[in-house]
Amino acid sequence: MGLMRRTGVIVTAVASAAVVTPWLAGPATAAPCPDAEIVFARGTTEAPGVGPTGQAFVDAVRSQVGPKSVGVYAVDYPATMAFSTAVQGISDARAHILSTVASCPDTKLVLGGFSQGAAVMGFVTASVVPEGVSPDDVPAPMPPEVADHVAAVVLFGKPSTRFMNVLKDPDVVVGPYYAAKSVDLCVDNDLVCDPRGRGFAVHNQYTELGLVNQGATFAVQRLQAEWAAEAATAAAAGEEPAPGPDATALVVSDDDQAPVPHLAPVTPVPMGPPPGPAVPSAQA
Repeated sequence: MGLMRRTGVIVTAVASAAVVTPWLAGPATAAPCPDAEIVFARGTTEAPGVGPTGQAFVDAVRSQVGPKSVGVYAVDYPATMAFSTAVQGISDARAHILSTVASCPDTKLVLGGFSQGAAVMGFVTASVVPEGVSPDDVPAPMPPEVADHVAAVVLFGKPSTRFMNVLKDPDVVVGPYYAAKSVDLCVDNDLVCDPRGRGFAVHNQYTELGLVNQGATFAVQRLQAEWAAEAATAAAAGEEPAPGPDATALVVSDDDQAPVPHLAPVTPVPMGPPPGPAVPSAQA
C-alpha cells in the first residue's frame, strides 16, 4: 500500500484523530504557552520521541534563543518500514498544530522532520491534496492562516521524487504558504533524498556533518526576526517588550550522541537512470 492510501476503517480513525477538540485541562493545570515550539517527526524505525536527529536539532535551537522558552512535541506515528502508516503522522501533526494555534496563538512554531518524518511534515504543509489521492483518504490541508504562526520548516533527508516513485507515492512538496520559510537539507549521496544517491550510511550522519546545526541556525534566525518585529511593534505602542534572545549566543557543537541507524538493511531496488541532477548537499 502507498503512503497516502488507506482502507475505510483506518481512514475513519485518521479522520477522527484529525478533528481538533478544545483542551480539557482547566487554567490551574494547563501548561503555560512557550515562546516557541518545535513539532518534529522522527525517522523510520526510530524509537518514539523526536529521534536522535530531532533531539540534536532541539538542543541546538534551545542553545541559541537565550531566555526564550522552547517546547517540543514529538509527532505520534508508527514510523515503521510500512510507509503507508505515515498518514497517521500527518493527521497527528496537523491536529496538534491546529490545537496549539488555537490555545497558544502567540507561540511561534517550528516544524521539522527527518527522513520519513520529513515526508510527514512536508505533506502537513501542503495546500492541496496530492494529485491522484482521494481527499477522502487523507487529512484536509490546514487553513492558510495557520502559516502565520509557523516561523520555520526544517526538513532533514526528505525523500526525493525518485524515492517516492519507488514507493508509488506522490512527491513531497512543501506548500506555498510555507516555502519561503523552509529549508530542505540533504547529505550528498544519501539514497533517500539525493536523486543520484546510492548510500544508506550517510543517511544517519546529519548531526556529524553539521546539517543539524545548519537547520537550527536557520530556524533560530527566523524566530529572532519574528520576535524582533514583535518587540518593535510593542515599543512603538508603548508596551513592555518580552525578553529577547541573547544576540551573542553561539551555535553549539554537534550533539555528542552518535546517530543510530534508523533504516533496516535492505537490498537496494534497481532504480534505473536517475530522474535529474543531484541536489546540493544543503539548501540554505
